[in-house]
Amino acid sequence: MSAGLPDFPWDSLAGAKAKAESHPDGIVNLSVGTPVDPVDPLIREALASVSEVPGYPTTHGTPELRAAAVGALARRYGVTGLDPAAVLPALGTKEAIAWLPRLLGLGADDLVVIPEVAYPTYEVGALLAGARVLRADGTMRLGPESPSLIFINSPSNPTGKVLGIDHLRKVVDFARQRGAIVVSDECYLGLTWEAEAYSILDPRVCDGDHTGLLAVHSLSKTSNLASYRAGFITGDAALVAELLEVRKHAGMIMPFPVQAAMTAALNDDAHENEQRERYRARREVLLPAVRSAGFTVDNSEAGLYLWATREEACRDTVDWFADRGILVAPGDFYGPGSRRHVRIALTATDERIAAAAARLAA
Repeated sequence: MSAGLPDFPWDSLAGAKAKAESHPDGIVNLSVGTPVDPVDPLIREALASVSEVPGYPTTHGTPELRAAAVGALARRYGVTGLDPAAVLPALGTKEAIAWLPRLLGLGADDLVVIPEVAYPTYEVGALLAGARVLRADGTMRLGPESPSLIFINSPSNPTGKVLGIDHLRKVVDFARQRGAIVVSDECYLGLTWEAEAYSILDPRVCDGDHTGLLAVHSLSKTSNLASYRAGFITGDAALVAELLEVRKHAGMIMPFPVQAAMTAALNDDAHENEQRERYRARREVLLPAVRSAGFTVDNSEAGLYLWATREEACRDTVDWFADRGILVAPGDFYGPGSRRHVRIALTATDERIAAAAARLAA
């Protein structure tokens, strides 16, 4: 099966990483969006509080977890009308996205649409199902095609672009006309800086009708739970029920202590707000430094990345940063249309962000 998948992109950064690591003051690794800040004590305490429980957890998650997810989406993003039964925990959203096309029964006769510049796992998910893949940012690109599944991502990884309500409504209307499922990756929905982002389940987008719509949410970024593998899928109750049945057979079960930790995180907004402000402060240091170094920063109005270019091959830009002890991700990771950009993550400590800014100024 691996022969039918792209090369794992991060392996190609070994040379640039070695160069950056040779900097006298050490590497500033801005290539991967992995959290560096501590997990809030209330989440760790919730995890520990059930660590003695020996029995199997349920694939569907505890009622408390599902209720907490519904409450968080309502408070934070204005999503209403969700049934807690239509919430399904996932072992991290990368796993959920990679297996969604397969678990929904897609195959060689199906078309999966992904963004033109996209997180690589959307394409991987389609390939694992044996489906065709088409990159398109607008419905006009699809012509007479009737896709089975459309992935959207707002705010975007890697670009930080936010899709407006009108665009999202057009996607929903198109999908319903063609009989497609829309899967909205909303992992960065809580990290907006210069634009307001909307869930596909927002009543202003879908008129309160979740039919054919799935939203994917992660606690990796906003609650620093990447190591916990804590995410969930929600939306169309019938689609979630189908996913639940298949995942039960496959043993895709979130550990019970992680369910408890996730419940605590979803019930508390204070730690999420605090983490958002950490990232905002880092962005305010790094963004002007990148621009002052001669780069144009496109989109980047939300999310954890700066999408930067100086109109040269992205691998040349990666080498330029590596010469200064900074590792960034080349745009070609994210599709053929992004070979002149690099993705610069905000996920480093305050000290490392300051070091990167100082090196760029020099």
